[in-house]
Order: sequence, then C-alpha cells, then structure tokens
Amino acid sequence: MQMNMPALNQPAIRAMALVDVNNFYVSCERVFNPKLRDRPVVVLSNNDGCIISRSAEAKALDIPMGAPWFKVRKYAEQEGVIAYSSNYALYADMSNRVMSVLRQFSPSQEVYSIDESFLDLTAFSRRDLTAYAQQLRQTVLQSTGLPVCVGIASSKTLAKLANHCAKQHITLNGVCNFNTMPITSVDDTLRDIDVGNVWGIGRNLSKHMHDADIHTAYDLKVSDAATMRQRFNVVMEKTVRELNGTTCLELEQIRGPQQQILSTRSFGRPVRDLQSLAEAVTLYTTRAGEKLRKRRLYAGSVYVYIRTSPFRDAQQQYDNSLRLPLHIATNNTLQLVQAALLALRQIYRPGYDYMKAGVSLGELVTAEAQQQDLFQSTGSHEKAGRLMHALDTINQKMGRATLKLASEGVQRQQPWRMKQALKSPAYTTSWDALLKVD
Repeated sequence: MQMNMPALNQPAIRAMALVDVNNFYVSCERVFNPKLRDRPVVVLSNNDGCIISRSAEAKALDIPMGAPWFKVRKYAEQEGVIAYSSNYALYADMSNRVMSVLRQFSPSQEVYSIDESFLDLTAFSRRDLTAYAQQLRQTVLQSTGLPVCVGIASSKTLAKLANHCAKQHITLNGVCNFNTMPITSVDDTLRDIDVGNVWGIGRNLSKHMHDADIHTAYDLKVSDAATMRQRFNVVMEKTVRELNGTTCLELEQIRGPQQQILSTRSFGRPVRDLQSLAEAVTLYTTRAGEKLRKRRLYAGSVYVYIRTSPFRDAQQQYDNSLRLPLHIATNNTLQLVQAALLALRQIYRPGYDYMKAGVSLGELVTAEAQQQDLFQSTGSHEKAGRLMHALDTINQKMGRATLKLASEGVQRQQPWRMKQALKSPAYTTSWDALLKVD
C-alpha cells in the first residue's frame, strides 16, 4: 500500500502582514492625555492649516480629512472637537517605539511609513497567525499605548486591503487574515472595496480605472495583467498579480541611500525682507544637515526655492528656485548654509509677500563614495567633522538650537516661524516637557 506523503520542500503560503497604527497622530496625543479618549479630536498640519488626522468620533461628525481648519472651525468647536497642532518630534519618537516592538514579532520588517510596517510572517505559518497578530496588537498597546490593526495575506497589496477591512469591521477585532478565508469570501470582500483603495491606485488613477469599467478591487483582480501593463505600466501588472495572490513586491529591508533630504515650511505670516528669508533658509538647511549627518550621508548639491501664496492676486505672485552644485560633497552645515544663502540671494526679488521657502539636499552619497578634495588637507576635513560632531552632541544634550548659526537670527519672535498655537508638549523628547502627575 503506497501512502501519499506531503512534499517536504513544498513552500509555505506567503504570509505578509501590514501593521498600521489607528489614527496615528491623534492616538499619540491620547497616550499622554487620557481625557481625549472618546472625544472628537483632530490634528492640524503646518501653521494649523488643514486637518491631517481625525479620531473616530471626529469622523462620525463628518469632518472631512484635509479640510482647511478655518472653514470647519466654527462647526467643530460647536460639536466639542478638540484641535492640536502637529507635534512631529513626539510622533517620530512614538513611531520608533512601535517599529522596535514590531521587530520582536518578525526579523523581516519593512518600515513603510511613520505609522505603517510590513512584516513577513511566513516563517511562523505553523502557528495560528490570527492569534499571533492579536498578541502583536496587545504587545504594542501595552508597550506604547497605541492601537494598531493588522492585515495578513499572501502579498503586500492584499495585506493592505486586509488591513483596510480590519479597520472597517469591528467584528474582526483589529485583525483580518485573508489566508484563512475561502477564495470566494475574499472575492466578495474585494467586490465591496472601491478600486481607489487599492495600494498604488489612488483618487486620480481610479478615474482612469472607472473609464475602463474597473470600479472595485475585484474588477481589477480579474482583469488581464498583460493588457493592464500595455494600457498603464508594469506596476499595474504587478498590482493585478498581487491581487491574485502572487507576491511580486518583496520587503525592502535594506534601503539604499536616500535620493534627497527635504526641509520646508510655510511661514506663519508673509515675509518681504531678505533678512527674514535668510534666517528661515538657514534654519531649514541646518535641519537638513542634521538629518544628513544622522544618516551618515554627504550632499553634492543644494536646492533652494521660495514662493508667494498661490491664493493671492496673480500679479503679486512670484516663485523661483535654484540648485547649486557643491565642489565636494559635504555634510558640514557651514558649507551647506553658505551655498543655500548664495542661491537665495540670486533668486530673491523685493516687493513680494513670500509665504514659503524650502531647502533640498541632493546627489547624496555615503562616506565610501565621497570624492575627496585634492587641494584640501586631511586635517582640515577631520577638523570640520569634529566641529559638526560637537555641534550635534551639544544640541542633542542641551536642547535643539542651543548652538546655532548667527544667520538664523537671535530674536525670540520671528515672523516667519510656523504657527503652532495648539501644540502639545514634547512628552518624550524634552526633559522640560515630561508628563507631571499630581
């Protein structure tokens, strides 16, 4: 009698998980202010402009995402909505804590965004992955105070949609595992999801999908992959194959050097004089330089742009930009600011009300790829490196901007500074803002 034994080398079904923090910015605020729980809360963008995060209670009041705060403020305050300015230092620190906890559940991790991470759970497939995901949720909640949802499927695109379902359906208790569902049930679920919610489609591309009579995620799944490639691109073909359970997008666990580092802000109020613009550009370049050194990279070019408000009279509008190549790639703030201010002076025009400025560091290389200056001594290069290290160390220990360049200005109230009238304390990144318990 011959027995049919399972093949020992048969590969396990891929189990890709997407972990996403619910209403991330709002949830971060609630961790340190329990009075906000069960209250409608929104977080605003730079200069307290638009709504970029909403609690479930705020969503129930039909307060739209991205709405200008000044337009909905009166209604929101009547309904008891609590608004906060963005506290990016807090959010970045809480994100790092979440990602650190998630690494305990899988060695294969891709940090996709500040509040999202992919995990490859294939190696744990002998376990009940739904229960494993529930354990993950409880661990993150206990360690950080932040609620997360988990979507599990055989591809990253399907995992994204599974996560979407985990958020939409309370009965799933925060975890949706497509791998344990019959194909017919998954297809029924995809029929209820608009094609615009598929990863990589978005609002603009969904209009072209509708023109092609593709309205739901299921419609896209059953479309011909080769035809979609011809009509759109190879990414669309991969999306169709991923919706059919074929893994085309692997985790990006090791990322190459960034292409650019951007630092930009809108001003708190219009700025006309070159001095104020120079102070703002110095600050933005300094911040970009800090990020550059933290990532151990060097910039080969500096790009500066300035612009007026696009909502003003067209005759009063002006925008311009300039990219300056650097003789030698550097992460020295002094050299970066010198180049940025040179570019600013060339593009500045008097008589305009400027509302935004930005700095981008490009042509980034690692230390190994940095080309040395034939006419610069090794000693001077090392001296500059020690200076930047001392600058970063002091500012990290004593507080940001304890030491700064004079061109950043010394006034306490600078008109171009970003409005953050509703900002919460930096609970986790400043000793002075530690939570106090009476």
